[in-house]
Amino acid sequence: MQTVNTPLLLIDDNQVFLQTLARSLSRRGESVLTASCGDEALAHLEDSSPSRAVLDLNLAGDSGLQLLTEMLQRQPQLQVVMLTGYSSIATAVEAIKRGALNYLCKPVTATELLAAFGESREEAPVESEVDTDATLSVRRLEWEHIQRVLQENEGNISATARALNMHRRTLQRKLQKKPARR
Repeated sequence: MQTVNTPLLLIDDNQVFLQTLARSLSRRGESVLTASCGDEALAHLEDSSPSRAVLDLNLAGDSGLQLLTEMLQRQPQLQVVMLTGYSSIATAVEAIKRGALNYLCKPVTATELLAAFGESREEAPVESEVDTDATLSVRRLEWEHIQRVLQENEGNISATARALNMHRRTLQRKLQKKPARR
């Protein structure tokens, strides 16, 4: 178990999820700091020097990937686990390339989260939400393709819609839906 001297920084714009996870981790003896936006997270990073952080991929429309890069520039030894409610292979690969330690899909438990940092030895490691060896459904393949093209266009919806030969509004509707599990 991690000592109370090295805080864990939780960054998520969903206040209910943030507070629930913070309470659960505190019960396990973790010292927890919370932030609901990038500015708060960077302030905690400067003030408290946490050794670990849990970062949501989408922070009220802002990219957690951009915040990840900035956080690691300021504190290179920081271990970061990315969380998302909309997992895709493209964002998982991008998060790992940018320096994330792990990538998990919400909802996540405190046990799964600590395992992602390599701290829970009692349970088997958490398997990824996306299994590349399994046969994916057409809906999931479409989701993965859209996410890859969106990533290639640096999050630009209009450019992605043009690249996919799709109406911009149709693409936005598809992006608002949760991805198919497989």
